[in-house]
Amino acid sequence: MIRTTRTKNTVSLIAILAAGALALAGCSTTASTDNDTDDMASTATTLTTTDAWVKAIDSGMTAAFGMVENPTDREITIVSATTSASDMTELHETLENESGDMMMQEIDGGFTIPAGGMLMLEPGGNHIMIMGVADPILAGDDVTVTLTLDDGSTVEFTAPAKDYSGANENYEGDDEMDMDHDDMDHDDMEMDE
Repeated sequence: MIRTTRTKNTVSLIAILAAGALALAGCSTTASTDNDTDDMASTATTLTTTDAWVKAIDSGMTAAFGMVENPTDREITIVSATTSASDMTELHETLENESGDMMMQEIDGGFTIPAGGMLMLEPGGNHIMIMGVADPILAGDDVTVTLTLDDGSTVEFTAPAKDYSGANENYEGDDEMDMDHDDMDHDDMEMDE
């Protein structure tokens, strides 16, 4: 009889431990699912870039181009950009001035991409202006660009440098920038293949 009691107590103890382990596993699965959901939300808020490229240049000014897509269900604004190729980077738009000339200027408020939408960064349009380039960026070099979004998060992409030719645009800024900017050709630019 003593043996039966011990066996019943052992079986009861094992059952209690097994139930506790299942309860802990259930909590663990729930926590893991919550983390997975957070990870999916973070992934879903990341912008994607395709066909990115940068104009090859010896020095001066260049720009980054490509397609930026917003796969999320909310509007996202790119508020700034940085790159290791230069200490000075601006988000630019190209507009026609009163004289009918195409002029570049820093865009006020950044680039806003609608939910599920895309932004084309292209010569003669919106682009990421990289100024004060001291070291040559040669065709085939990779340039890393980091975008800062309105929620404080960042997105990084790498763009290969390519040769291209095109017409001049003017920079709607101070006189020093106007003089330096004459080196930057990107209105109606065509990439050299």
